Amino acid sequence: MSNKYPLTLVAATVFISCSAFSAPPQGYPADYQGVIDAATKEGKVVIYSTTDTKAAGPLIKGFEATYPGIKVEYNDMNSTELYNRFISEQASGGTSGDVVWSSSMDTGLKLATDYAQEYQSPELAQLPKWAVWKNRAYGTTYEPVVIIYNKRLIPAGEVPDSHAALAKLIASQTDKFKSKVTTYDIEKSGLGFMLSVQDSKADPQYFKTLSEVAKGGLAVQSSTGTMMERVSSGENLIGFNILGSYAEARAKTDPSLGISYPKDYTLVLSRVSFISQQAQNSHAAKLWLDYVLSEKGQTILANQADIPSLRNDIEGKNDIDGLTKMLGNALKPIPVDESLLEYLQPKKRLDYIKQWRAAAGK
Repeated sequence: MSNKYPLTLVAATVFISCSAFSAPPQGYPADYQGVIDAATKEGKVVIYSTTDTKAAGPLIKGFEATYPGIKVEYNDMNSTELYNRFISEQASGGTSGDVVWSSSMDTGLKLATDYAQEYQSPELAQLPKWAVWKNRAYGTTYEPVVIIYNKRLIPAGEVPDSHAALAKLIASQTDKFKSKVTTYDIEKSGLGFMLSVQDSKADPQYFKTLSEVAKGGLAVQSSTGTMMERVSSGENLIGFNILGSYAEARAKTDPSLGISYPKDYTLVLSRVSFISQQAQNSHAAKLWLDYVLSEKGQTILANQADIPSLRNDIEGKNDIDGLTKMLGNALKPIPVDESLLEYLQPKKRLDYIKQWRAAAGK
């Protein structure tokens, strides 16, 4: 007797076992099973992201365990590369990302205005209203922007707890801080540019504060990793406009790296995600986005990837509730809305960079 089964029967058995294993999450609409079945037929989801693969690893693993018939093809790149690559692929009609996930909120939203499909996630009710734009773009994280410093070289009594205190500290010891203060080069970093613009909206005296912070000369970088490395080694002493999620992750194993949350105002970044109108795996893309926004996905981000959750029902303190208890009204979440697009207009952007360079002495 032959042990061979027709290939179609084997394929059908595998499909049925995968989709039967993947039941809709609790509280989701009954017809969500149809999305799971269609996604399992697609078999994969392609993600274009600025979140590095290592940080996203636990999330990818969790998703693939929840939906064993779907593989995640994860492509991480910097925000400028993601923006340019996605636009050129859309124009050429070739294969591209099904889902975009960007920490550069302004360019992420710009892509969403042109290329996102509308999708009402079943997780919508659990999200803050400022984090959702027209059911097309979703904020996915809640990441304070912090000051970092070298614990060995900055005495505890001098650690600045506000932007004004940072300016005062540097202005009072310009020799000590000469070329020892680091931040983003806003011409090279999309994230750095956006954070600077948000600073100028939060603080009417921003450019005055910046000129005082820059009195000893700023050491500008295009990546968070370089800034943390240089502050930790002592090559730089202090850094500002650093993503707290990256700093907290590094500080766990780096005794030299200190973190201060500014009490005058703390900007909060939320990585923007959307599903492409041209997604070739649009059902799998919906499963991925919903998983990232779900309690399970957000718990993984908060507790395994050190990226704070924008939900308030996550175990532990690394969510919107825990951070609100710590920082209260100082928290200033950057809304996912059209206000992000204002300074992407070429003339406004160039004028802003000129103003920044004058204040920063660049």
